[in-house]
Formats: sequence, C-alpha cells, structure tokens
Amino acid sequence: MNDALLVAAGFILLTVGAGLVRVLRGPGDFDRMMAVQLLGAGGVASLLLIASATTVAGVEDVALGLALLAAFASIAFVNSAEADGAEPLEGEDG
Repeated sequence: MNDALLVAAGFILLTVGAGLVRVLRGPGDFDRMMAVQLLGAGGVASLLLIASATTVAGVEDVALGLALLAAFASIAFVNSAEADGAEPLEGEDG
C-alpha cells in the first residue's frame, strides 16, 4: 500500500513538472498564475500522499503551509491585476 502511495506521489510530481513549463513559457500572466496554482495543489497532494505512506513527522504541516502560500499568491495576483487596471473577466459584473 505504501509503495502505491509513493508511486502516485511521484506521478503527481511529474505532472507538476510538466506544469512548470507553462509557468516559464506561458502566453500570458493569467496562464502562468493558473500553472502556479497547479504547482501548489500538486505539491500539497504529493506531500499528503508521502505523509500517509511514511512516518516522517511534520510533512502534513509543510503541506498546509504550501496550501496557504498558494492561496495568498493567487490573492496577491488578483489584487495586483486590479491595481494595474485590468479589465474584469468575461461574465463578471463590475
């Protein structure tokens, strides 16, 4: 069972690595921010899988910290986009 969890964590890390290409080469800022959110979510998922497969203390805390950083990064991005005068997305009132 632990081996299966570690294999799943490795697969998630491979997909996160593929998302890193989008961060580096993304066509726009919003695409890059969505790729960063993928990195955060994949990192949290892989850390939680590793925590349940091993007995290393504190891995859950690191996953929680990464989740908070990803949420704060997206909030900061939206605030900076609004400050720069970006137009609202389609379908939004405002």
